[in-house]
Amino acid sequence: MTPEPALAPGLDDPWAAVPGQERAVAQLRASAADPVHAYLFLGPPGSGATTAARVFAGEVLAATATDEAGARRHRTLAAEDQHPDVNVVRREGASIFVGQATEIVRLASMRPVEGDRKVLILEEFHLVADATAAKLLKTVEEPPGGTVFVILAEDVPDELVTIASRCVRVEFPAITTEVVARVLEDDGLDPARAAEVAAAAHGDVDRARLLAADERFALRVAAWREVPGRLDGTGAVVARTVAELRAAIDDASAALQARHEAEVAEVEERIERYGQRGAGARRLAESHKRQLRRLRTDEVRMGLGELAHAYRDALLAAADAGADGPARAEAAAGALTAINEALDALVRNPNEELLLQALLLRLPPGR
Repeated sequence: MTPEPALAPGLDDPWAAVPGQERAVAQLRASAADPVHAYLFLGPPGSGATTAARVFAGEVLAATATDEAGARRHRTLAAEDQHPDVNVVRREGASIFVGQATEIVRLASMRPVEGDRKVLILEEFHLVADATAAKLLKTVEEPPGGTVFVILAEDVPDELVTIASRCVRVEFPAITTEVVARVLEDDGLDPARAAEVAAAAHGDVDRARLLAADERFALRVAAWREVPGRLDGTGAVVARTVAELRAAIDDASAALQARHEAEVAEVEERIERYGQRGAGARRLAESHKRQLRRLRTDEVRMGLGELAHAYRDALLAAADAGADGPARAEAAAGALTAINEALDALVRNPNEELLLQALLLRLPPGR
């Protein structure tokens, strides 16, 4: 999932940062003042679950504040991953292993720094190892008083079933392209441009906003669409094409890096204003590195989506291709299989260059 928008200080309704998820938001609004011990947020990347976890954490802590200024401080710091009583745990490898489970148990056992509540946000828990889940079960089921778990997952694999049964489930279905386009229009984007960007963002509002600010977005989309027509079955063309695509992905980071510079200045000001304790600048730097890695993954996913669109068109056109139709249909179907396998491989953080080269070598020319 790309990084989702943080709550801006002064925003009247913190939940406005989670568009298109009215049912989930209503459920969480009702729970924040008196939360249970554990929640499972289920949804695909970009669905708003990540942002909702921060907003919910802020609301859980804000409910204990004695005045509005204190409540606003809790909300703002939680949204920015800067609150001392909000711990975010992310996987360090391909899966969440036992070593991280030990750290989660330790964090859960610690007393809150500022009040009588703390929130542990566990990200990407659909990638949890079986032994890790077993080690965490008792802590999630019966955490120390005041500890609230928010577990984020795209689905519920076998390893997560038992933990999931101990949590309140909150569903975050994929956001529709129409909702994303409406958000962009509310931001001031022309409707035609909003529709184009929303389609490329695949239900991810924050990525859509990033693409909307990217003047070279259309050029990158065009480059991916031209790939089938460039292929001739040779490794030299594949290597050259992959090098150009990766250069375009490098270029795509410019808009995000500009946002990062602004965020650094904002967070430094907030740390000074709210007297934030802890390594706030270090956390932000780590977050920015993750966001840049995620951007590259999202760019590849977008490109693979454009390739899939081209070969789906080729599959439909094969019906009118006469004697060559069956062979063309088989080639297009094989290309779609290869693209889907590459999409599945993205979750394992593969070597980007090798993934693209291996894929393009399998794809038939688009002409």
